[in-house]
Amino acid sequence: MIGRIIWWTALAAAALLTAGLQLDFRTRSTPDLAPRVPEILRNYAQVRITQSALAGDDPEKALAEAKRLVERRPLPAEYLALLAASQAKAGQDAAAGRTIQIAGQRGWREPVTQEAVLRIALAAGDRGEAARRYVALFLRNQTPDALLEQLGTLVLAGPDDAGRKAMVTVVVGAERWRTTFLRRGARVMPPAAFSDIAVASIRAGVSFDCKTLGLSLKELARRDAAAAQGLALAASAQCPDAVPKAP
Repeated sequence: MIGRIIWWTALAAAALLTAGLQLDFRTRSTPDLAPRVPEILRNYAQVRITQSALAGDDPEKALAEAKRLVERRPLPAEYLALLAASQAKAGQDAAAGRTIQIAGQRGWREPVTQEAVLRIALAAGDRGEAARRYVALFLRNQTPDALLEQLGTLVLAGPDDAGRKAMVTVVVGAERWRTTFLRRGARVMPPAAFSDIAVASIRAGVSFDCKTLGLSLKELARRDAAAAQGLALAASAQCPDAVPKAP
């Protein structure tokens, strides 16, 4: 009898554990379920609870929930980014800066982290590092064009050319990225900066796809005729048919 009771108790415990884990997983798509997950089983649910606390008016609660999340899962960059945001919300700016830099080292393509590190780099006057973070956001299809336009102006425009030089290094060294650079860059980067980067890349030996370059020139001309003319002149020897003919 005792053995049977132990057996059924173990089965019931296993069933409850499985149900709790399944409920935790469902919070990925249904955040409202997060508070119903037992605290000891919270993984995905803890992310949702932390995000909810961050959106609230209690900085200390947000910080406590973020710390609990990172204590359970210290490696993912996005969790560290939530901790950094919570620290900033609680007025712990120095700690937030350190945390977001660690997150940036771990999660090159995690968008929240990359934007935060980009802004920190800009605040520190390091446009080269900011440009590398901009690339990480640029290569992510889900990054909104509006955000890339905003950040591109901060990183690539102006007299400081460190950001543009860093972008040239990426274009020259990453052949498979060049088509994306031409197609999206002409649309979201500051026109003069895009032209400067493309021209410098051509002078460094980059051979762009002429059809894609031609489409980029048309987009660029729509935004800034002078920038398009400068790029067309540099590209004329490489892709003569891609350069718009004078009327």
